[in-house]
Amino acid sequence: MCLILFAYQVHPVYKLIVAANRDEFYQRPTAPVHYWEDNPEILAGRDLEKMGTWMGVTTVGRFAALTNYRDPKELTDGKRSRGELVAEALKYKGNVKDYMHSLAENNEVYLGYNLLAGDANELFYYSNIGQVLQKIEPGIYGISNHLLNTEWPKVKIGRGEMSQIITEKQGDLAGKLLGLLQNSDSAPDGLLPSTGVSLEWERMLSPLFIKSEHYGTRSSTVLLMSEREIQYEEHVFSKDGVHNQKYTIKL
Repeated sequence: MCLILFAYQVHPVYKLIVAANRDEFYQRPTAPVHYWEDNPEILAGRDLEKMGTWMGVTTVGRFAALTNYRDPKELTDGKRSRGELVAEALKYKGNVKDYMHSLAENNEVYLGYNLLAGDANELFYYSNIGQVLQKIEPGIYGISNHLLNTEWPKVKIGRGEMSQIITEKQGDLAGKLLGLLQNSDSAPDGLLPSTGVSLEWERMLSPLFIKSEHYGTRSSTVLLMSEREIQYEEHVFSKDGVHNQKYTIKL
C-alpha cells in the first residue's frame, strides 16, 4: 500500500473511513480481496509471493493497513516481508495496543514501514523509522511512503479532498472516495519530495493514482466502518479492465 487516507471518529455514522491505493510492480502475483481459506475471519487481498497483505479487516471489526517507508539506501538482505505485519495484526487475539507495542522488539527485521491497526473505538499508528507509536485522535490523516501526515503533495491533496467529501450530506460516499483515488495528476517538480530515487521516479510516484510501464496502482479500496457494519469495496486494475468487489460485514 502506498497511500492511505483515513478519517477517524469525525463522521456521524462511520467511525472509520479509509480510502487507499496499493501500488506495486504489475508482475507481482496478487489475489483480490476475499475471505482467507486458512483464516476465514480475515477479509483482505493477498500477496501470493509472500502470503501477507497490505490492508484488511476481520469479521469482528479489526482493521490493519501498511505502507512502505521509501529509502532506497536501506539494505534488503535478510529482511522479512512487511505484509506479514498486517496479517499478524489481524490474527492477533489480544488487545491491538499490546501487539503494536511488541513491534519495537523487531525493528531491524523489516525495512521501513508505517502500520495502522485497531477498530472503530481505538486505532494506533506505528513506524519502525524512529520507533514512533501513536494513538490516533479524531481527525483526518494521510500516509504515503514517509511518516504519518508528511505533507507530500498526494497526502495534502488527498486529506483536503477527503475532508470535503465526508462533509457532503448527499451522494455516494464510497463512489466519491474511489473517484478521489483515481487522481493521476503529477505534482510540480518544485513540490516533489527528495527520497533518494531519480527525479523521473519522483515524478512518476507523485500522483495519488500511479501509471507507468512496469509499476503502478494495482487496486483502490474504500472501507466504511460504523458501529454495526463494515462496507468494504475494492477495485482491481489490470490489462483486462477494472474488477470490482463489495463486501458487507455485520458487527
